[in-house]
Amino acid sequence: MASPAQKYPRLPAPGNPAKTEAWALLESARLMEGAKTKDRAELLDAIRRNWRLWTIFQASLVDAECTVPKEVRANLLGLANFIDRHTAQILGDPDPAKLDVLVNINRQIGEGLLEGQRTAAAKAASAPTPPAPQLRETV
Repeated sequence: MASPAQKYPRLPAPGNPAKTEAWALLESARLMEGAKTKDRAELLDAIRRNWRLWTIFQASLVDAECTVPKEVRANLLGLANFIDRHTAQILGDPDPAKLDVLVNINRQIGEGLLEGQRTAAAKAASAPTPPAPQLRETV
């Protein structure tokens, strides 16, 4: 029997796109990992869900208003292209062992996003706070 934590996964808090993206990648990795031991339909469902996620990332990366630096954007689009090709291969031959590469990519990118968030939070916490403005009495 599945534990309640597995049955009802935690959702990310709204308002932080990087954390939401990390959560989506890690959740997709978890679903694909779990689907490796399930039936073919669940395996294909997990693969298609991951493909949709990466399609959303691709659409964001080619958007004219995308703020991701060009070099990072090019690298992510190249990775997304690889994921497209690899996913199509898995759909043609649903071998559970082929999911490992997608699971690893999602975990590495997701953890990288979370590490960036932790680093930014640590920097913000250690930054000296400017002194509060002094109110002057008027006579």
